[in-house]
Amino acid sequence: MNARPTPRGWAVLLLSVLAFSAGEWFGFDLLRALGAAGLGTLLAAAVLTVRRVRVEVTRSVHPDRVTRGEPALARLTATARGRRQPGFFATDRAGRFTRTVRIPPSLPGVSRTLRYELPTSVRGRQEVGPLRLHRADPLGLAVNALPAGDTATLWVHPRRYPAKAPAAGYPRHHHEGVVSDQALRGSTDLLEVRPYQPGDEVRHLHWKATARTGRLMVRDYADPEQPRFTLLLDTRHGVFPPAVFEEAVDLTASLLVAAGRAGRHNRLVTTGGVDRTFAGGSEAQRVLLDELSEVRQSAADASPVPASLLRGDARGGCLAVVTAAAEPGALAGLRPGFAAMFVLELDPAGRSAARSVPGLLVLRAGTAAEAVARWNEAA
Repeated sequence: MNARPTPRGWAVLLLSVLAFSAGEWFGFDLLRALGAAGLGTLLAAAVLTVRRVRVEVTRSVHPDRVTRGEPALARLTATARGRRQPGFFATDRAGRFTRTVRIPPSLPGVSRTLRYELPTSVRGRQEVGPLRLHRADPLGLAVNALPAGDTATLWVHPRRYPAKAPAAGYPRHHHEGVVSDQALRGSTDLLEVRPYQPGDEVRHLHWKATARTGRLMVRDYADPEQPRFTLLLDTRHGVFPPAVFEEAVDLTASLLVAAGRAGRHNRLVTTGGVDRTFAGGSEAQRVLLDELSEVRQSAADASPVPASLLRGDARGGCLAVVTAAAEPGALAGLRPGFAAMFVLELDPAGRSAARSVPGLLVLRAGTAAEAVARWNEAA
């Protein structure tokens, strides 16, 4: 760690050299004195900051998963080594945000613990760290900086509002007749073979597919009478303004979490290519919210209805579409494959024309909270 001038220090250095040179050239003692004073100040700043920061630093984040807008705290512990350490600063980075805290002077072997709040106003997966330890002079002319500490991951989940679980759908046909297995997994109805997700049962591992693909693969089973809930989120660029898109993600999280808590098999589909299935349980909900934390708007020319939703073997149960303006022509082909179908239009500006869509229940709202309230009335 070496002391170096700050941008302000470089400016003072340049002006000092120019002033001293002009004083020598024109014979002005005042300019010589100003230049010498500036250079002396820079030398003093370098002396004050040249001493290395000898500390051991650890930082942890609690909790590592929060809802957008909720507090997340970082716990920073600095232990002085060798000899007494003067005060210094520690700057932490979380996504595109930074936090700077001052570490007071400490004696050898003495640990100081500081807590500071991390920004959680932006949904997403944020890398926290590494820390930047730095000591600066009072005038801010020189700085001695050193990266330290490990990085941590902070997941900022979308907001959720209390929502009703969707109504049960029609039972799907099973080639061996009616099955009444209450477990979320374990019946003889094989839906697909898919990559392993945290929370899946190890006994459902498909070893042949695992050997063929080099990834852990599992058989995805479901009761033919198990209610299913599918949500299609319109992520096409330009459909939602950025602020309204965050409301759409909040609405998506609210409905899917409510369905998961009620034991429904969830499926999240976006026009940008995401297609994930989730069972009930806290672990599956955590994976679902992690997935929604990283959902972004996709290309504007994407299809309003992904091809995966048009396959007959991939449908059934209840479908909810979160968009800014329903497209009856595109959605008409989905209606026969689902027992119930809802369209939730988020349009705070009221640009969408109030129209009905045959065979669909359209719920219009300006915010996610308002849309959830209307869903609770209709579901």
